[in-house]
Amino acid sequence: MLPLFAFEHNAVDLYSVRLNPSAIDAEKVFLLVDKSDYRMYLYEDATLLKIYKVVFGNRDVSDKFMQGDRRTPNGTFRIRAKRVDNRWSRFLLLDYPNAESYQRFQQRQARGLIGKGADIGGGIGIHGVEPAAGIRDNYVDQRINWTLGCVSMKNSDVNELYNVVIVGTPVVIRP
Repeated sequence: MLPLFAFEHNAVDLYSVRLNPSAIDAEKVFLLVDKSDYRMYLYEDATLLKIYKVVFGNRDVSDKFMQGDRRTPNGTFRIRAKRVDNRWSRFLLLDYPNAESYQRFQQRQARGLIGKGADIGGGIGIHGVEPAAGIRDNYVDQRINWTLGCVSMKNSDVNELYNVVIVGTPVVIRP
């Protein structure tokens, strides 16, 4: 019973710990987004440093099929660009669609699961909430999905993450 309690205690601490970017080797950082539990895990090499609460486009944890389905894609991506953003505080653009995404999209089209005129979409990233539209941190706390397929987190969290990750950081998104 004691080990379980110790794990739960550590897990709670990993939500509130404040990261020191200068103490982290950004070349060893990767992100794991678990859509089924609305969490993003920040690792440095094999060490879990922080857990963030996140939300998505909708509750469907299956892979993104096409533009407009409001699903968040599954797969392994990299951060392609970073920017300060007027709407969402910070925006970390992912390299979606990548080769793996295109392959699945084309296979689904060949099987008739997606229409021939469909577009795979793009512009998927990790960003904050949108206060000007009334979307605040409580959306993340209450697991209210609101994006068009991106991963959204609290603005204070995305600001912290922005200072830790670099262009090229791997991001694994799983159902």
